[in-house]
Amino acid sequence: MPPEHNAGAEHMLVSMLRPLVERGHDVSVWLSRYGKAGKEYEYRGIRVVPLESRLDFPTAVRKANVLLAHLETVPSTASLARGYGKPLVVVCHNTHTATFRDAAAGGTALAVYNSLWMEREAELFFAEYPKSIRPPSSLVVRPPVFANEYATKPGKAITLVNCNPEKGGKALEALARRMPDQQFLAVKGAYGEQILPDLPNVEIVDHVRGEDMREKVYARTRVLLMPSSYESWGRAGCEALASGIPVIAHPTPGLCESLGEGGIFVDREDIAGYEAVLRKLLTAAEYRLACKRAKARSVELDPAADLAAWCTAIEGLPL
Repeated sequence: MPPEHNAGAEHMLVSMLRPLVERGHDVSVWLSRYGKAGKEYEYRGIRVVPLESRLDFPTAVRKANVLLAHLETVPSTASLARGYGKPLVVVCHNTHTATFRDAAAGGTALAVYNSLWMEREAELFFAEYPKSIRPPSSLVVRPPVFANEYATKPGKAITLVNCNPEKGGKALEALARRMPDQQFLAVKGAYGEQILPDLPNVEIVDHVRGEDMREKVYARTRVLLMPSSYESWGRAGCEALASGIPVIAHPTPGLCESLGEGGIFVDREDIAGYEAVLRKLLTAAEYRLACKRAKARSVELDPAADLAAWCTAIEGLPL
């Protein structure tokens, strides 16, 4: 029952469910928030059931072999899983207390973390809980990015995806003012107050669906900015790496782990530092070197092994 409005979480779940479909499993996603769709539909082999369709979720739970939940859907899904005796898989997208608390509420058969640092944080959190209610199994599945679905020829703009303050909206505005000779792309996010500068060198793009990111965002991007105050992983950065697009990011634990040597790290408060890196990347030699590192990191993030382990773990759950 994933929400429709957390784009990164949604993309991660779809990417994890696709290989299960390819292995012959019947996969249904029940949406937990109202949206535009009123009837169920199919997406990449996955049956999607909108909340508006008012179908009977408990009946679907009774017939299911495995339940999967994340974010705010965990408590209600866990209750149904316990009631019907179904194994529950909880996908953890962040290190917030509520995420780990819900996963430790009892009955979770498998906890899935999107990074090694999140797994370590979870272990510290669960140490305070009785062993009897901790998830008996866990797995790290890095948010899968299929590079061939995002790879394109980089464009000319300096881009920020989601312009709320936490993601770096103020930094984008400050850089655009300091660099009037450069074109900036401000992509509206699906949540949070958006800082959208009214400047001649800033083009504002409405929220973009995941399947359209290659054409509408990365094909127009020369450098991606990620001055986020918090990222448990940072999917947009990994998508950009597939095209060899340099990513300048704030060194959150998640971004450091995901971007690795393919990232360029500058504190989000150091606007002068971001400007210095951007101007350095204007030189052909520096840009080529940064692109080479980005593509190399993209290859390292090939999701095949993670997804194989994920499918094996799901198929091994007691029914």
